[in-house]
Parts: sequence; C-alpha cells; structure tokens
Amino acid sequence: MKGESLLQAIGSTPLVEIGTLSNNPAVRILAKLEGNNPGGSVKDRPARQMILAAEASGELTPDKVILEPTSGNTGIALAMIAAARGYRIKLVMPACVSVERRSVLEAYGAEIVLSPGCEATDGAIRLAHKILAQDPERYYMPNQYSNPNNVLSHYLTTGPEIWEQTGGTVTHVVAGIGTSGTVIGLSRFFREKNPEVRVVAVEPVLGHKIQGLKNMQEAIVPAIYDPASYHHKLVVEDDDAFETARLLASKQGIFCGMSGGAAVSGALRLSGDLASGTVVVIVPDRGDRYLSTNLFKSMCADCPP
Repeated sequence: MKGESLLQAIGSTPLVEIGTLSNNPAVRILAKLEGNNPGGSVKDRPARQMILAAEASGELTPDKVILEPTSGNTGIALAMIAAARGYRIKLVMPACVSVERRSVLEAYGAEIVLSPGCEATDGAIRLAHKILAQDPERYYMPNQYSNPNNVLSHYLTTGPEIWEQTGGTVTHVVAGIGTSGTVIGLSRFFREKNPEVRVVAVEPVLGHKIQGLKNMQEAIVPAIYDPASYHHKLVVEDDDAFETARLLASKQGIFCGMSGGAAVSGALRLSGDLASGTVVVIVPDRGDRYLSTNLFKSMCADCPP
C-alpha cells in the first residue's frame, strides 16, 4: 500500500456526535476532532498553508530560520513541518503555557524562547517581532496573526469537509477565537456555499485562563480578524469551558483541551435556543497537552486514595 506525505495527512478529521451533554434532542451537535491531525491540532492546517505558500513565493528558503510567536499549537504544527522539510525553527511562547507543549516542541528540535507569562501571547508577539527586527535576513516569520493563508486554509479545507461530512445539512458552525483564522475562514466559505449556515464565534471572558483563545478587548487584535464576517459571538466563562472539557472526557470519551471545552460549551448554549438544526463545533486539540495544568486536576477530587 502506497503511503502519503506527512503534509498530505493533514485534514479529513472525523466528525462525531455529542449526545448526552445536550438537553435539546431536536438539535444534533457534531464535534470536529482536530486533535486527529498528525500534529495534534487544528493549527496543522494553517501551518501547512503558510509554509507551502512561503516556499512557492520564495520568501522561505533553506537558509532561513522559521520564527513565530505562538501559544503552543501553531508552534507545534510549524515545528513538525519544519522537521519534515529540513528547516530550522525558533518559537517564542509565553512561559505560562503547559509543560507538555514545550516538551513536544523540544522533541521536534525547535529552539524555544520564553516571553513573560504575565503578558500572555501578546508578549510573545512583541518579543518575536523584536528578534525579527534585529536580524531580518536570517528569519522568515509566517505570522499567523496577519497571514491570509491562515484564513485560506480553513476556506479550502475545514469548511468543505464539514459540508461534505454533514451532507449539506449543517445549520450552524461554532469555533473559538484565537488568531481568528478558523472562524473567519469558515465564515467566508459558508457565505459562498450556503449563506443560511450561521457561523458563531466563541470568545473567552476578560482576564481568562483559556490557552489558545483571545478576548479581543484586551489583546493585540490580529490583522486577519473581521468581526463582520461571522454572525454571532458567545462569551464563555473559564469555569464553563473547563467543566465542559472534563465532561467531554468522562461522559463522551472526547479528550480535548480547554479551548475545545469553551467551544463545546458555546455550542451547547446555542443549541438550547434552537428549535432544530445541526451544529458543528470545532474541537481544536487533544487534552493530553494540558495534563500539567489544572484542567483535569479536580476530576477525581472526591475519589478515594
């Protein structure tokens, strides 16, 4: 049997039903499990699109070092692709990200530069641009926050997959806001494919602790962000996101991270207001990247020793 390249293995992730967590039997909720990508997250899609486009344009050449600020998942995706294609890579990330993410990056051979944890992803963005400015000839920065290929990857792959997997029956799509590439790309695809499909963005509260998501009132707003592109926004509390992630693991067998918990929490709230429909929610990554955090620590607080 002929195999495929690593980059060809990105995408075509499964869509699975969430049953018992929903209180509205008239609405189907389907989770798109992006943790099934080879790099373990939805960020494999934009990482592939950005690197291939940079190679085609000549911006990325073998002598360049890939440089990128990241909260973890994009960095992992880029490090995976860099290893597969022979590039050196330097990633700037907040010191507060989970140990698992840093360990995975080290396994891929990435150089890691830590920015102050208290500055979250914005601190990593500022530091990465400072490094780039000091030696612009040495580095190539994909810059997921302003690169249109981030959005394009979801327009070309995630949206069409959802349409095909649901047989065109999808009525709502829910996705969290980080770089915003996922929700903006999905919005553009469905506005063209079927304008009746409603795209709903999930945003964390101010001062949140949900790694990978942004509240646009307190963060550097990505250049690709277009709030007019999606139809509605839901704001999710940390506790709801964390509890939903725990319930997905213990009641559904879906092991996802905190941003996935936030997205599903939003999808469950949305479904409660619908008379009928098929809601697809993007679950960005797997829960094993958060075992060192407090996301799953309280699950067995009442269990006997």
